[in-house]
Amino acid sequence: MSNTEEVLYEENEEEEEQEVEQEEEEEGVAMEQGEEEDAKPKPKSFLPPMVPPKIPDGEKVDFDDIHRKRMEKDLTELQSLIEAHFESRKKEEEELISLSSRMEKRRAERAEQQRIRAEKERERQNRLAEEKARKEEEEAKKKAEEDAKKKKVLTGLQFTGYLQKTDRRGAPRKQTEREKKRKILSERRKELNVEDLNAEKLREKANELWKWMYQLEAEKFELQYKYIRQKYEVTVLRNRISDHQITTKGPRSKRGLRK
Repeated sequence: MSNTEEVLYEENEEEEEQEVEQEEEEEGVAMEQGEEEDAKPKPKSFLPPMVPPKIPDGEKVDFDDIHRKRMEKDLTELQSLIEAHFESRKKEEEELISLSSRMEKRRAERAEQQRIRAEKERERQNRLAEEKARKEEEEAKKKAEEDAKKKKVLTGLQFTGYLQKTDRRGAPRKQTEREKKRKILSERRKELNVEDLNAEKLREKANELWKWMYQLEAEKFELQYKYIRQKYEVTVLRNRISDHQITTKGPRSKRGLRK
């Protein structure tokens, strides 16, 4: 028996004892009143004496049965309360489990969204870097072509001026690099006779010329790249020399001031 059942049982016993004591007091008062009435002179009554009815044995009050039924009722109510408590506790636990699972699911979804967002941002940064590098390469190539054109024009002007000077002087002149190049190209260049070639030979000749042009373009690109690289290295060296001169001139000027 639990503590609650013991408390209920003790309360029921106290109530029954109080009821029994109250009934005994009432019976004592009634007996005293009856004795007083017996002491007084009784008037003569013309009614016949009343006989109290006999209570059959089956109608006697069973206090043990009443107490037992009350205990059973209290126990049933207590069990129903306990079951209701555990049922509500079970529902609360299920709600907590469902809430934690939803929170975990949302956390996983948020992490996945952040991962996708970071990946997209990384791809965007890579794309911007590639675009920037491509633009810089195109600008460098364009600048190199412009510099080459300017250099070509300046070289042509200088060459024409030099030719004019040599013509005026009438002295024999040496061949320049450009003239040597033209001479070599003229020697290498062959006449293209395609009159006596059939379709298959023409196709082979065209393929040969295309390969030759492709090789020339590749060599041209390599030379331009080397030129840009050398120009960049020359610029870096000039900057280093100027920085070195600035740093070396500083202490000398200070020593001169001290003197």
